[in-house]
Amino acid sequence: MSVEQKNSVTLVTEESFQAVGLKWEGTFDVAFAGEIRDVQKKMHDRLNEIQFVENPDVLLGLSYHATQNASSFTHYSVVKASQVEDVPSGMVMISVPELTYAKCEHAKGQSIKQSYNNIYDWIKAEGYKENRVGDLTHFEKYQMAQNPYDQDPEFTIMIPITKET
Repeated sequence: MSVEQKNSVTLVTEESFQAVGLKWEGTFDVAFAGEIRDVQKKMHDRLNEIQFVENPDVLLGLSYHATQNASSFTHYSVVKASQVEDVPSGMVMISVPELTYAKCEHAKGQSIKQSYNNIYDWIKAEGYKENRVGDLTHFEKYQMAQNPYDQDPEFTIMIPITKET
């Protein structure tokens, strides 16, 4: 007997921020096969190269639509930086504007697909729609201490939204 998975969703507004880290581009299939986990591992290994890290305990995974290919996307594995003076070699700086997000916690033992389905169902049911500012589709917050290769991760899902008009 399966238990229905529930994820409570809240509205939060995040101030604009700058982040520094690694950029990855590819298909959803390749990402699902583990390449993003490799990028997260590289970020763990190179975290000490980034100056002015606001919260070294939190790794952000920002996902953007690739404009030229619907089966591809761009992913940034980054940390927030209070200021950016030097970007380490091979890394990028990205800015995210202040946005309102639908936020939910994905817990160990839950289906990732179901967590996303639940948050998208909530967005629609509450009269919101996705707010695609600069092609940002969503981001995830991971605890830096979590192993990127954990097959059953815990993380926070953040989807930018706006009120349906």
